[in-house]
Amino acid sequence: MQHRIPPSQLEVEVTEPVLLEDSERVLQTLQGIRKLGVRVALDDFGTGYSSLSYLTRFPFNTLKIDRSFVSQCLQRGQAAAVIHTIIQLCKNLNLEVVAEGVESYQELKFLRDHRCDAVQGHYLSAALAAGELARFIENRAWSPRLQGLN
Repeated sequence: MQHRIPPSQLEVEVTEPVLLEDSERVLQTLQGIRKLGVRVALDDFGTGYSSLSYLTRFPFNTLKIDRSFVSQCLQRGQAAAVIHTIIQLCKNLNLEVVAEGVESYQELKFLRDHRCDAVQGHYLSAALAAGELARFIENRAWSPRLQGLN
């Protein structure tokens, strides 16, 4: 443990095509990762084949909604309905749900109003190096972006 990071603070992201390759081997690998205490996320959910059986067969903690839905949630009712449905599904399955690609306050508000657990995207910040991230958090640089959310 060179960096002394608790396994519970780590998360491995898996994309749907990986699940199709050798599903038994992938299942065993993911179960082993979970036994170590590392979290497992299904990334880019909603793209590709998106079989709901993945959610019950594989040991996921988190489901990440693809940004293609987030970017359309305010313009297209169908994208908003898909996001709402995915969030409700995750709540019912006790999965954390993360929306990717949040680029505006309006998208953030929509996701918060629909009880999305977490978001990521350039609205809050571009990707940061570790040192920059520490300063970003210490300075509460993200705080003004959350003004007006209840």
